[in-house]
Amino acid sequence: MKQLLNQLQNQRKYIKSLIIALLGILLASGIIAAPANAINVYQMPNISAGEPTWVIDKSEVLSRFTEGKLTQSLEDLAKATGNQVRLVTVHGLDYGETAATFAQGLFEKWYGNPEDQANQTLIVLDTVTNNSAIVTGNAVKEIMSDDIAESVASETLQVPLRDGNKYNQGFLDVSDRIVAVLSGEPDPGPPVVEEDINIAGNFKSAEETQESNATLWVVVILIVATVVPMVTYFFYQGFS
Repeated sequence: MKQLLNQLQNQRKYIKSLIIALLGILLASGIIAAPANAINVYQMPNISAGEPTWVIDKSEVLSRFTEGKLTQSLEDLAKATGNQVRLVTVHGLDYGETAATFAQGLFEKWYGNPEDQANQTLIVLDTVTNNSAIVTGNAVKEIMSDDIAESVASETLQVPLRDGNKYNQGFLDVSDRIVAVLSGEPDPGPPVVEEDINIAGNFKSAEETQESNATLWVVVILIVATVVPMVTYFFYQGFS
């Protein structure tokens, strides 16, 4: 009996090691996503009005080409008009924080008084949820209305994101529209959305299928880890 218990214990250790190894493989392959590192306002770098930093891509979703083009456009805008625009991406926010509250908090952190805030525009995107927000200063509001600003965050940026997370396209479109408006040109308006008939609406997406398969594998592994030791125990009991 003692030998049987030792064998059963060794088998459990082996299965436990197997489960850990399999979970490690799933995590490394990206099938099971590791928790994102949330960020708060106080972890963001300090930037002051007039500082030539225009793009902070914490999520690393923008290409070097896009970041360079955005930087040049926003730099030229600041020199020509005095209006400063900064674009920020983050990957996950603290519990209870939203893109809107984060953007407002960051705006107040960077620009501590109304004079510094006046000509500022800040756009924030959380790439975990793809929620976005915009905050503008009082002088900017005289040129770009709150309705246009909201449209920039909720339409100009969001339309490309809904079409396959096209972050580069979204921010380039945002830059083009804001630069035009803050330069005194007519508002180009949001992107035109073409409505597609979704004939495959009842089918799962590739991401949903992948998540479902990952969940199935985890369930199977847990069942095996529970059932195999029990079967082994009763098997040896039958021959004892």
